[in-house]
Amino acid sequence: MIECLKRIITEYQNLEPPGGLLPRRVAIGSLPGKVSVVTGVRGSGKTTLLRQRIRQLIEGGVQRENILFLNLADDRLYWLRHENPDLILEDYFELHPQKRGSVTVHCFLDEVHALPHWQLFIDRLVRSEKCEITVAGSLLPALEEETARPLTGRIVSWGIFPLSFREFLDGKSIENNGSLSTKQRLTIQKAFEDYWQVGGFPGVNGLDPHQRIEAQQSNWSTILASIIGRHNISHPRAVIDLAHWLVDNTGSLYSVSHLTDYLKSLGHRVRKSSVVDWLVTFEDAGLLFGVNIYSSSPTRISVNPRKVYCIDHVLAASVSSGILTNRDSLLENLVFNALRRVTPEIFYHKTKTGREVDLVALLPTVPGHERAVMLFQVCASLADPRVKQSEVRSLSEAMVELAVAEGIIVTWRTDETIPVGFGIIQVVPVWRFLLEMEP
Repeated sequence: MIECLKRIITEYQNLEPPGGLLPRRVAIGSLPGKVSVVTGVRGSGKTTLLRQRIRQLIEGGVQRENILFLNLADDRLYWLRHENPDLILEDYFELHPQKRGSVTVHCFLDEVHALPHWQLFIDRLVRSEKCEITVAGSLLPALEEETARPLTGRIVSWGIFPLSFREFLDGKSIENNGSLSTKQRLTIQKAFEDYWQVGGFPGVNGLDPHQRIEAQQSNWSTILASIIGRHNISHPRAVIDLAHWLVDNTGSLYSVSHLTDYLKSLGHRVRKSSVVDWLVTFEDAGLLFGVNIYSSSPTRISVNPRKVYCIDHVLAASVSSGILTNRDSLLENLVFNALRRVTPEIFYHKTKTGREVDLVALLPTVPGHERAVMLFQVCASLADPRVKQSEVRSLSEAMVELAVAEGIIVTWRTDETIPVGFGIIQVVPVWRFLLEMEP
């Protein structure tokens, strides 16, 4: 087994780092004494990002022998889960004994959660070896959890999302910065229609529609299986049914009581506490996310339902029943994920008259200044005057209540400015919203 590990280490060192992949607007790096932790849903591009970082190091003059890369999901390394992970460094230094203590070893451990108690192992490497360490995984614990505490204060976290619209355009070599000509805008609009159909998972680019749906469904099943196996869940069918209900209701409200009753109606004997735990695991895996009502009152937050969103609008469309998921909800899901790239503080709002504003985002601002509050409605079409009146009224009421001078309605194509009593409402096409939200 030790010889097998040495062979795999050497194999990865001799593997040519990939070039010509879809460019990402994320650049992971390293800080002395810190561990870079790359997280994100399965299939979002974590492994590719690590390999691209390795390529940068080699092109910058770092010798291949000074780089240790292991994908711990490699089936040939399964036995390591039952051994002391110190074997990894010992075998590496047996291959390169002159490196120990004399040069910086760049360690990249992908799917690191496959190692039990990996945090203790990494913590010891930081303290005792001359290493720069980057780890990645789809099911890593939240940094505040008990299992992450050995690395408290030593972590630099990098959250990886599926491809943004800008990254999608970068991959097609479509200019998307600065002032755009009419021709460029039309090209971008056409590219958005492709992005709407393909989504952000890099692995489905280039597949035909049937293959794309199959690939998305396979990824969904693998993610759920990983969650169930990782957390040793005793009601796997209930977890799967819960996930499908949530994705079918993308952009809709839910309560734990309602979800528990729904699962019981399917014959599952589950407790509310279990449902809460499963919702947390979906979010930790980067798959499904819950959004609270916007309020400073913990009581109001606790008694109001939450809204649910999926990590990718095409993944949601590919695995949903197709009954409840429509274009408006998928468009809202896309807007939610664009906001998540900018801020984790996203909510929905209920006005005093009971009208709902789809999304409220608290955006980072200059230190010493108040957080910027942005209000968003999402509606594919405002062609129906009654729909337009309803959307404008909901947003204008929220603007008055929250003292926000500008609201935004994201649509499929409409571009318009609407004056209201407290300020203005900008109606913007979704492609432009996506470009403006991402630097």
